[in-house]
Amino acid sequence: MYEEARSVGLWLSEDKMHIQINTDKAVQGHEDVVRFVEDAVTARVGHFAPRITRVEAHLGDENGPKGGAKGKRCMLEARPEGLKPIAVTHYDATLKLAISGAAAKLRAALEREFGMLDARKA
Repeated sequence: MYEEARSVGLWLSEDKMHIQINTDKAVQGHEDVVRFVEDAVTARVGHFAPRITRVEAHLGDENGPKGGAKGKRCMLEARPEGLKPIAVTHYDATLKLAISGAAAKLRAALEREFGMLDARKA
């Protein structure tokens, strides 16, 4: 069962996008993880910041101490202004790979959503 043990929020001052990070008890190296999430999200979806009010990251270790392949999970949920939230999940062998994979999926989902929205307005 997923339990949120820690939560931290970051406001990226230059673009007003809020990143909320939630981890379960099995996630280690909290400060490094927070920095990695911030960097990955900003690099992949930062250009959408004027259109996004918040991005939430939910990080977890599905297998806990028993280990296993693709046991790390990253779920990212973007909150675009005036639209329904867009969520993606990626599982991988390491937390950094899961975060990077989820950030890439989120970028693709936002590009698709905003592309369709912009096409309708044109």
